[in-house]
Amino acid sequence: MTKPFTMIAALIFFAMALIHLYRIFTHFQIVVGSHVIPQWCSYFGLVIPALLGILLIRESRS
Repeated sequence: MTKPFTMIAALIFFAMALIHLYRIFTHFQIVVGSHVIPQWCSYFGLVIPALLGILLIRESRS
């Protein structure tokens, strides 16, 4: 039996990973106040949400 709220959370994590993947390929800058967020942060922003999304998909199926 799939768990709908867990599936929704997984989709949100996958959407976050896709946004970071887009940032990696287009090289657009994120500026918070006077600070520029480095490009290498998007690699973590891609891997961690994608892994969490995969784990949530696996959990929703159990």
